[in-house]
Amino acid sequence: MSNAVAVRSFPNATLPLTGLQQPVEVTLIAQLGPGAGDALIANTADCQSAHPEFRDELDEPSTRLHGMAPAGGDFSSLYAFVVGERGHPFHRHAGPRVFTAVAGSSGAQLRFSGLPVVADSAEFLRSVQCVDIPPDALFTVRFGSETWHQFVPRAPGHAALFALSCHTNELAGALLPELRAQVAAGVASIPALTELLPEAVQSAVAQHDFASNPARALSFTAPTRSLAGRACASIRRRAGALRVALRRRVAGFIEDGLALRPVRAIDVPADSMQRLQFDAAPYHDDCFAVRLAAAELPNGSPAAILAMVLDAFLEHRPTSVSLMMRVRNLLVRPLGLRTSPLGCPVSSLLGSSTCQFAGRFPVHGQQSNERLAEVVLGADDKHLKFRSCVAVRIDADGNALITLGTRVVVRNAFGRFYMAVIDRVHRHYVTPTLLRTAVNGALSLPAGLALRNG
Repeated sequence: MSNAVAVRSFPNATLPLTGLQQPVEVTLIAQLGPGAGDALIANTADCQSAHPEFRDELDEPSTRLHGMAPAGGDFSSLYAFVVGERGHPFHRHAGPRVFTAVAGSSGAQLRFSGLPVVADSAEFLRSVQCVDIPPDALFTVRFGSETWHQFVPRAPGHAALFALSCHTNELAGALLPELRAQVAAGVASIPALTELLPEAVQSAVAQHDFASNPARALSFTAPTRSLAGRACASIRRRAGALRVALRRRVAGFIEDGLALRPVRAIDVPADSMQRLQFDAAPYHDDCFAVRLAAAELPNGSPAAILAMVLDAFLEHRPTSVSLMMRVRNLLVRPLGLRTSPLGCPVSSLLGSSTCQFAGRFPVHGQQSNERLAEVVLGADDKHLKFRSCVAVRIDADGNALITLGTRVVVRNAFGRFYMAVIDRVHRHYVTPTLLRTAVNGALSLPAGLALRNG
């Protein structure tokens, strides 16, 4: 028969422990969907294992996400850790801990003891108090320095929890001199900050049935020992196993302010060499631009920045545009038209010319001063001629306008037909995509960033 007490706020448990002044505090925050705990733990474990600070020791895979900032007077650190199917061993830390966690789909049992010195296995086992966390639950835990603790799943085949743990003062507590120096140097880890039980006590713990120890059970919806609570737990265990079996590995993305700057169509600038290309009236004329603030620009002249952008056209080729060019090349090769693996507006960068920019880029023309650097690219084919102008313009405030524009004259009816077919995709996708990728590549942004069309 259940002796549960209904509460209107967050269910919580406070455990005063013999030997410690600060009690353990556990608060249940929310109930997630069936099976969500196992799925979340599996996904975060994947992300955690790929982190450069990852450590896999003491059955508690962990990574330090944020270290101390002593220059600013901040001695806190933030760690992520997973407790898997076997649970982890009883241990303690010199400093206090506060963490937020998600329980697996079988729930978790949190075990605590405050004995200052562990010499007698039986005495230690009698001192342990437990808190049962329901499946797929979000909860918080806070405990003081020197608190022995162990976390385990409540059923086999499921992880216990994933947690974000704040070490509010990484230098707190009675740290040994060598460990204190390690922490101060910013190279600490959860395993390094962990003290295990003596081996004899560990063996006794492994054989002990904690069902006889005092335990408080927290839950939402229904008491854990009620018929509804047991049915819910059974459903969640099965849902968790299914969601893990069907899950796909998560992929992360990084975007920043630069990545969100728009690529916009603009009028061809009055000082652009694009206006001087061809004597005949152009059949097609466009220009696209990205504006960058002075703080976002690398050091160097407009010519140096332009060389970086041209390099990026070659080194950072959009996969989608490259695929479109392969299809286009297959279609036009039987007609004897010019082919290239690089997007047409800048494809002549793969060619050769006696006129070169920065000693390595083949161009039809160029201009450069303290505020402007521009080159003319392009080629002549059977059906049309095109010239593309790439430019970097710096205004009086040090901000930049990076442009890519294309002017085309057609030579025959097939040229007009060809331009009618490609005009829309050229204006709305190919040129903006080439420009956004080149700007990102030139400024050495992380892989996956992209400017958006405006």
